[in-house]
Amino acid sequence: MADLSALRSMNRLFYVLLALGGLVALGGAYAVFMMEHHGHVISGMNNQIVWGMPHVFAIFLIVAASGVLNVASIGSVFGKAIYKARAPLASLLSIAMLSGGLAVLMLDLGRPDRIIVAATNYNLTSVFAWNVVLYSGMFSLVIVYLWTMMERRMNIFNKAAGLAVFAWRFILTTGTGLIFAFLTARQAYGSALLPPMFIVLSFAWGLAVFHVVQAVIYAWNEKTLDPAILHRKKNLLGVFVIGSLYMVAAYHLTNLYFAHQTAFENFILRDGGMFPNLFWWGYIVIGNLIPLLLIYAPGLGKNKSVMAASLLVVLGAFALLYVFIIGGQAFPLSIFPGYEVSSSFADGQIASYQPSLYEFLLGFGGLAIAFIITTVSVRVLNFMPQDKPYISD
Repeated sequence: MADLSALRSMNRLFYVLLALGGLVALGGAYAVFMMEHHGHVISGMNNQIVWGMPHVFAIFLIVAASGVLNVASIGSVFGKAIYKARAPLASLLSIAMLSGGLAVLMLDLGRPDRIIVAATNYNLTSVFAWNVVLYSGMFSLVIVYLWTMMERRMNIFNKAAGLAVFAWRFILTTGTGLIFAFLTARQAYGSALLPPMFIVLSFAWGLAVFHVVQAVIYAWNEKTLDPAILHRKKNLLGVFVIGSLYMVAAYHLTNLYFAHQTAFENFILRDGGMFPNLFWWGYIVIGNLIPLLLIYAPGLGKNKSVMAASLLVVLGAFALLYVFIIGGQAFPLSIFPGYEVSSSFADGQIASYQPSLYEFLLGFGGLAIAFIITTVSVRVLNFMPQDKPYISD
């Protein structure tokens, strides 16, 4: 009777979570309808800030979707057993987050019905056209990769599929970084460091998301993760957080070296109001230093500490992306260095931006899509990691 009662409780929890996720997704659909019907004038976006809060959500989901596959790659490509057991869940999360991120991206840009034009008429000189191929290729490869893991007859192709996904996710994240690196119309962008920076950031963000989802699944199934496996994975998260912090520091230090970028860096790091606060407190302190303390401090590093560190890494990711995307557009391009520029088109002025409720609804709608795909798939199929007794290697 106790088992039956527990099963019923889990069933109720599943449907409650599904209903909550559906409500949030409906809120996102309502935001899309309002912005398509009235135009983006009801959002906080304007002629200067053309990529708003939805892009923060979309870029996070897309970058983390690539990074979470690092768990699968370590298992399939490098033969690490504890990661190979988690490869199906990592692949599922990649598909779910990529779906949510692309949904936000397409619905925020306006005229989503014209996606058929982008899919059938390629402009090979456009990095956006490249990403159409990269995103669809990622979907296809990860689905095949899952097939080779979950269908016994296809297991012989798992290594090859894992190598293909391993290579493609690097190319995909490079393409995301190149969107900004090729964009020279903003002071924040146009840097060759951006593609590798996004790759390293994806490692930390993807593994943080994986830690959170794995902890929830284990709690849902009333199981406990092997402390040795937790120790191995939390140390890897710490290494990725340190690596991402290094790449962000290198990006800003490189900008500070060039005289024409000094004003922008002063704006982002010191004089830009909320942007320096978000960068230093949101990303550096909350998104990096506190997680590293929770991971490496003696007496910490337990399951709850790693869970808290992972959530803080995710929050720090949103803070960094807000500063990078919104702050990078808010600062005016220095068209004539050494001269003041002004016009009726707001040239030479710091742009203002206040995200609207509709933008948040759309962004959270993308998270809800990823949540629903993950929740239903975990419920219907067996994505629970099956660990053998762990022996350190």
